[in-house]
Amino acid sequence: MSTIIVTLPEEVLKQLKKKAKSENKTLEELISDAIFKQFDITDPKIKAELHLKLCEKYIREAEESLAKKNYVQASEKAWGAASQIVKAVAARRGVELRSHRDLWEFITKLNKENPDWNLLNMFHIANSLHTNFYENWLTAEAVANGVEIIRTFTEKLKKLTRA
Repeated sequence: MSTIIVTLPEEVLKQLKKKAKSENKTLEELISDAIFKQFDITDPKIKAELHLKLCEKYIREAEESLAKKNYVQASEKAWGAASQIVKAVAARRGVELRSHRDLWEFITKLNKENPDWNLLNMFHIANSLHTNFYENWLTAEAVANGVEIIRTFTEKLKKLTRA
């Protein structure tokens, strides 16, 4: 996976961020989806790779935010990692998840397929971290524990992206 830097006018970036939020996507997802559509890229493995790389980026950023004691950002980045790994597994299976509801339905399905992995409870923790981004009510210890659980969650689900 490669990284590029794109220079855009502020107004374009503002519109892209607004569109990404309305579609429950990260900015990277929105732009990648537009490129995939423009060039008719439909290979599920490529889409899964995008989500997997975003997951890895966000879990790394969550840990960096923890080290800086920025617990709000650590919370949101951990949520991002969790949602991206779920999307990676879905993409690998040719399924596109477009909403929080889709994420919950898919993780519920994965939990039934892998009942000993405790995925549903871990995803509840991810959701709690996502809420903390807006509410900032979790303690530092709770966020650190949550990030560690999301690290485990992502490692478990990575196994399903190789299948």
